[in-house]
Amino acid sequence: MIEIKKYGAIDIGSNAIRLLICNVILKKKEKPKFKKSALVRVPIRLGADSFNTGIISEKNYDRMMDAMQAFQLLMKVHGVEKYKACATSAMRNAKNGKELTQSIKEKSGIDIEIINGTKEAQIIASTDLSEFIEGNKSYLYVDVGGGSTEFTVFSKGKVIASKSFNIGTVRLLNKEISNKKTWKEIQAWIRINTQDLKKTVLIGSGGNINKIFKMSRQAPEKPLSLIYMKAHYQFLKKMSYGDRISELGLNPDRADVIVPATKIYLSAMKWSGAKKIYVPKVGLSDGIIKSLYNGLF
Repeated sequence: MIEIKKYGAIDIGSNAIRLLICNVILKKKEKPKFKKSALVRVPIRLGADSFNTGIISEKNYDRMMDAMQAFQLLMKVHGVEKYKACATSAMRNAKNGKELTQSIKEKSGIDIEIINGTKEAQIIASTDLSEFIEGNKSYLYVDVGGGSTEFTVFSKGKVIASKSFNIGTVRLLNKEISNKKTWKEIQAWIRINTQDLKKTVLIGSGGNINKIFKMSRQAPEKPLSLIYMKAHYQFLKKMSYGDRISELGLNPDRADVIVPATKIYLSAMKWSGAKKIYVPKVGLSDGIIKSLYNGLF
């Protein structure tokens, strides 16, 4: 006998807003299977407002409201029985963030929780990485977002350290916001938490590393090498924004942020001594779904 539950996860990020609808397939004496049913991504760059002016503009608030109302209808059509909406760095940074979430709740019925960096890292770390993590090896999990990047160190199958830093792709597009002090803090944190580990391997998540992996045409279970990442970074840097759109087929809201994202992954590989990076295509939305199933929300 099979039971299917349908859950929804809304990830309100700094570069885009996503709705993930997932089927949780339950069968006696077997582990639950999480199968993605639908994924909708809308390019509302809240970080462009929040990191520059400190508030979400009326224009982006209206777009965000439209997205939430659309997501509400989509979840109704799909028969979603439970959902969770989480907002991250851009909404944390915005002075009017709480005011906007209250307004959205009143008008759309979507209840948004603005989560801090620690909780964001914990949710992401709850994703199922068992097929990539071997019990006797060490890993640095890096989730690059628009406003923040979450780092988690796994060793011998357990989480030994986790931290969120205010370095993200949208922040880095504005050179005034790219904080040298934060870069140094990240470098020190990675080196301190990986110095006693042998042959650390990176696990990368986020839309940009997923796109890089897709462009590599590498087999799904295979990693990307440090050599490939360095070469691809130089390749992307040399191309103009327009060429990344016209020649590589990148969306306009991906073509600019993919370069700073690659820099973050490369820096993490350098500071941890990692020579390869796996890309399992999991992130905050997947963590929200698993947390819903486990009753953590």
